[in-house]
Amino acid sequence: MGNSIALFGTSADPPTNGHKRILEELSKIYDFTISYVSDNPNKKHKEVISIRSYLLQILIEDLDNPKILFNQSVSSQWAVESIKNCKKIYRFNNLDFVIGSDLIKDIFSWKNFDNIIKDVSFFIIKREGYPIEPCTLKMLETNKVRFKISTIRIPDISSSNFRLNFNYSNLPTSLIDIVKKNNLYISNKIIE
Repeated sequence: MGNSIALFGTSADPPTNGHKRILEELSKIYDFTISYVSDNPNKKHKEVISIRSYLLQILIEDLDNPKILFNQSVSSQWAVESIKNCKKIYRFNNLDFVIGSDLIKDIFSWKNFDNIIKDVSFFIIKREGYPIEPCTLKMLETNKVRFKISTIRIPDISSSNFRLNFNYSNLPTSLIDIVKKNNLYISNKIIE
């Protein structure tokens, strides 16, 4: 398959207008964007993956863009497995793995990092408060990581900020009633 493909996994705890903007912008750059929710082993998630994936699926359905695909079956807590699952389902080789600039330093400790950098190029989206430092760029180059730094501008909205202040205007309109009616993110439970 010769298409340009973006693979965008996210914790989406919950999906915000930031996620929405990223998906919209990726659809302008790539032939297809495949998105899913994963459990990040380095994070404590407020809601279970089934709820978070349902919310992301609703967001993507609401975008109604044939270039943005939701496919939870590619999900794994390990990027290497999600990449493998995606390639098996869609049978292509050209794949950009989308990450925020807050995760760049983490990738070096990811499971099977050496295999990941052979399989994908990283598409790095700058996040407010997480500058891409020269030493990090040097590490990417030293490790022969293929990457592009995005010019996408996203709002300074994060799932963790929503969980702290419950500013519903940070959520996509299609999710506000679902989150409110189901009392999501209200309790103090933390899923590990």
